[in-house]
Amino acid sequence: MKNENILADIKSKSLKEAQEEINDILNKLESSDVDLSNSLNDFQRLLQLNKHIDKLFREKVKNISKSYKK
Repeated sequence: MKNENILADIKSKSLKEAQEEINDILNKLESSDVDLSNSLNDFQRLLQLNKHIDKLFREKVKNISKSYKK
């Protein structure tokens, strides 16, 4: 997973902030009055947020593994 592909404003988000934005985007995409071009941008942002959350979890697992080995 390439970290450099994640936008800077997304990289600075905490796990909770990223989850909240994902929920907002999903609610927006599920509404009946969705503009296709905006939906594509929202979906791409959703993917970026997902990558960021995955990266945060991988880092936590790595830290837990290191502390467990000590």
